[in-house]
Amino acid sequence: MQYRTIAHTVVSAIGLGAMPLSIEHRPDERQAIATVHAALDAGVTLVDTADSYHWHAGEVGHNELLIARALARYGGDTSHVLVATKGGRGRPGDGSWTVTGTPAHLKRAAETSAKRLGVEAIGLYQLHKPDPAVPWAESVGALRELLDAGTIRAAGISNVTTAQIRQAHRILGDGLASVQNQYSPAVRDTEPELRLSEQLGLAFLPWSPLGGISRSSLDGPSGPTSIGTAFHRIAAERGVSAQQVVLAWLLARSPAVIPVPGASRPASITDSARAVELTLSERELAELEDGLPS
Repeated sequence: MQYRTIAHTVVSAIGLGAMPLSIEHRPDERQAIATVHAALDAGVTLVDTADSYHWHAGEVGHNELLIARALARYGGDTSHVLVATKGGRGRPGDGSWTVTGTPAHLKRAAETSAKRLGVEAIGLYQLHKPDPAVPWAESVGALRELLDAGTIRAAGISNVTTAQIRQAHRILGDGLASVQNQYSPAVRDTEPELRLSEQLGLAFLPWSPLGGISRSSLDGPSGPTSIGTAFHRIAAERGVSAQQVVLAWLLARSPAVIPVPGASRPASITDSARAVELTLSERELAELEDGLPS
């Protein structure tokens, strides 16, 4: 495994996106826990979750509780594993997503997430999405209060613009550790946010990093995938999966990038973790760049 840094914490260069283990079409608990354990066996030390990663109404925190159980049942040392969770979104149970960014909600959500995870302080707590009904400074201010209270050790923001990153950085200072935006071969309009994160010393965690190559968990079982791309051609030449090529490409984009691909099977995260062993040549990187959708 290779490693990168979130704030002052060293983590694996590939994380585990745990959302598929709890939302629609989720595996049974035995397979879900086996997937987390496979990630740990592969050297993954970053697990990304959220209180809203659940399927049905009335099961808020399903994914956080699952991760806590999986870590507790693992046979090895997990003290070095960073569990990053998020608050500010909800799922009524009808497939939709809501946004609530009031300070009262965020502070209460963080405290409850800490209890579910069984920790005194959350290693990385991320504001899941800006709430258009709440001033951004007020939502970020809640993260400042959580940092000051010791409820969280580091703060992150997700689904944000460069202006929101700059404002959050002014409010949180060194307490701001990460930005999590969608970024993949198919979705690269958050390149400015990636470059600003790099400039400010923030980790950049692409969500849905395999977009355009592999189906996202949110797409459902019949979601679209691509074939015959430059990623697939290079994968065939190297004898690896296209997913590994995508993740290696992401790692090469910036030292700030830490992809968190989702997985619902042990084989998936084991394959993803191997991307750190794949170093793409300048020729391959240029070929991939040329093949990206405009």
